[in-house]
Amino acid sequence: MQADVYDINGKIVSKIELPKEFSKEYRKDLIIRALLAENTLRLQPQGHAPEAGMQASVSYVGRRGAYRSQVHTGRPGRPRQKLSEGRLGDVRRIPSAVKGRRAHPHKVEKNIIEVINNKEYTKAIISAIAYTNNAKEVYKIDKDTPIIVEDAIEKISKTKDLVSLIKRLGLEKQLEDVEKRKRIRKGLRRSARQRSYKKWLLFVTLDSNADLLKAARNIKGVDAVPLEKLSVDKLVPGGNNPRIVIWSLSSVKNIDKIKNLRFIDTVSVNR
Repeated sequence: MQADVYDINGKIVSKIELPKEFSKEYRKDLIIRALLAENTLRLQPQGHAPEAGMQASVSYVGRRGAYRSQVHTGRPGRPRQKLSEGRLGDVRRIPSAVKGRRAHPHKVEKNIIEVINNKEYTKAIISAIAYTNNAKEVYKIDKDTPIIVEDAIEKISKTKDLVSLIKRLGLEKQLEDVEKRKRIRKGLRRSARQRSYKKWLLFVTLDSNADLLKAARNIKGVDAVPLEKLSVDKLVPGGNNPRIVIWSLSSVKNIDKIKNLRFIDTVSVNR
């Protein structure tokens, strides 16, 4: 399986034999499995103060005949506030009381990360890479996918130059579609409705310090990631439609490095 290699002017300069990872049959179940595991990395541990709801000046007297005992008083035996002259105050501390502790509070030690085996995670990324070959049919573009550009793309440091390259590659419609989308106001209630900002284009570089990574930050609908930080969520966000991936030539030649990716490394990246 061969693919065209473009220069930074959008012209075909050569051809390359694609690695076997691009021609493998993708598995949607593996992609969803890895995607769910990656989503748990965004969860934040929650917890409460150990003494929350227990700091009231309260005493419980349950001995029959003891001073301030609540036996035969017509009131339930609950921990009550300490008042003067032996009076009974309001109930505190217990979960059913006002200002009492929570019955089942969140615990920091709760395991919220769903771990996935490294071999299974590697296969999921390979399946996601193979799935991105369907981007041509999904987005109705003229270019054959994957789109590969020579290594000079990694040295693009200006945003306007990267936008010009995207237009030369015939992907101008994707940028226009992002501008036409209705903007979603940020905030807690808005994010709770599970709406997201669509990003259709993804640049993959080999160098983790490439200038391209900074040049792509200010373009709507565009994302860039080095090969060592490639994830399933970057390639197939939501597990539905794949992104249009633009690879640098070196990243395609060294795609075997994804076999060294471990899920525990993804934990350190996303946390």
